[in-house]
Amino acid sequence: MKKLNLTDVSHYVEKNIGNFHEKRIQSLGNLKLVQVLKRKNPYLYKAKYVLTAERIIREIVDAHISSSEEGIFGDWLEGLAIFINEKVYGGKKSGIVGIDLEFDKDDKRYIVNIKSGPNWGNSSQIKKMVSDFKTAKKTLRTSNSNLNIVAVNGCCYGRDKHPDKGDYFKYCGQSFWEFISGYEDLYTEIIEPLGHKAKEKNEDFIISYSQMINKFTKEFAIEFCKSNGEIDWEKIVQFNSSKN
Repeated sequence: MKKLNLTDVSHYVEKNIGNFHEKRIQSLGNLKLVQVLKRKNPYLYKAKYVLTAERIIREIVDAHISSSEEGIFGDWLEGLAIFINEKVYGGKKSGIVGIDLEFDKDDKRYIVNIKSGPNWGNSSQIKKMVSDFKTAKKTLRTSNSNLNIVAVNGCCYGRDKHPDKGDYFKYCGQSFWEFISGYEDLYTEIIEPLGHKAKEKNEDFIISYSQMINKFTKEFAIEFCKSNGEIDWEKIVQFNSSKN
């Protein structure tokens, strides 16, 4: 085990945080109005008495952003966690399906599945993770049957006061960052460098966001508004739900 150098962490964040911002802009740029309209519930907007095209568009786009950013940033945090663990314990990105990180500590081989927060999946998804853990253990023991392997579900934020889940351990927030780094206060130390050039990057995103709102509102008005400006709800429902 090596002592974590926080300067290395700050440099990594400052060098790589731009990738997160670029991907969120790219995700927005790849969005198509017809795709998101088919995934949304038109009855809900009617029930909420939505009267303007722009409000529908903003709700659709904002929902997409919220969902996509969580995934994009989760992947980014996974990369940060692996970088930190490599510096301290020599860990690595695992090549085994369903395992994000492998490292040795205190005569144990840890296999880690990294998620953003604690409430990441339903019962079927959790069962799939447990199955992946069991498969990974069998794979690793083919070359060393005496390996003491511990499975961990690591969550970058949140809490879980009962980490022992039987088949695996679940470490969240402070516990997770300390587990991979040996540094108790890492969870608060990493927050500051995450803001590196955030203002400038967010201004670029706002420009792309505004352009997307204007573009989609125009498309929506042409396709789904009557000549008097009223929303054509029947046409929207037919587009969304017709069997033809």
